[in-house]
Amino acid sequence: MKKYLTLLTVLFLGYSPSLLAQTESSLQSMDQSQLSLLIILGVILGVIVLLLILMIYLMSFMATVLKKENPSLADEPSWWETFKERFVTGKVDEAFGSEEKAKMMADHSYDGITELDNFMPPWLQYVFLGTVVFGVGYFVYYTVLGTGLTGVEEYQEELRVEAIAAEIRQASNLASIDESSVVFDESAGALAAGKTIFEANCAACHAADGGGGVGPNLTDAYWIHGGGIADIFKIVKYGVIEKGMVPWEDQLSPVEIQNVSSYILTLGGTSPANPKDPQGEIYEGAPAVDDPEPTVLDSTVVASIQ
Repeated sequence: MKKYLTLLTVLFLGYSPSLLAQTESSLQSMDQSQLSLLIILGVILGVIVLLLILMIYLMSFMATVLKKENPSLADEPSWWETFKERFVTGKVDEAFGSEEKAKMMADHSYDGITELDNFMPPWLQYVFLGTVVFGVGYFVYYTVLGTGLTGVEEYQEELRVEAIAAEIRQASNLASIDESSVVFDESAGALAAGKTIFEANCAACHAADGGGGVGPNLTDAYWIHGGGIADIFKIVKYGVIEKGMVPWEDQLSPVEIQNVSSYILTLGGTSPANPKDPQGEIYEGAPAVDDPEPTVLDSTVVASIQ
């Protein structure tokens, strides 16, 4: 239904990128009840137009009947005939007499083919004058005054409006991040922001390299409350009060919690300076920690040890 309404707008009002964009934006913002109301109003408007046409036809028919019943009225033109003569057809007989017609036809005779150069009907004259007035106004508005936007300026304005709308949508999406919609953001900007947050707020308990201290080691494959991005986000957001982990939902925004959670995941598999003993259970999704390569002792060293 929205496609049909957009098509009707283009057919009746003409194609314009800005007008089309505004129409599509307005239709997208409408819910089903508003669209239904718009359709009902369109149907009512159509019925009103049909009733007006029917009323004009009936009035013309009644005037014809009255003229037949009352011959004295036959010589008086009806309102419709007067309207048509003044605005549609004009007074053809009075505009050109027989002599003038003969002269015009004689002047337009080519190889025995005559042509009558009829005058412009009133309705076409009004349309022509209307286009002249519109053209002058259009030229003054866009060229002389410079008030109207050109096609390029309209396009740039649409880009500006869309950029603002995109920022609003992005801010809304970021503000709505929770443990059910959080994702691992591995972009450089997000990880850099997460590292800054971690060093400022988390390093005191987990060490700057994530090796652990008061808090558990974040670099091994063992996790107490789960090692997925959603698990880490939930712990950072709500905390674990009984373990001394404070909630950060009142101090960090949802996107900041997502950034620091993503950074914590990148610590897995690294080699901290003083790693704390593993706590919890192995999380299958955690990065594997490479075992140190076995040291091959020289025979002389072994002899000395013995």
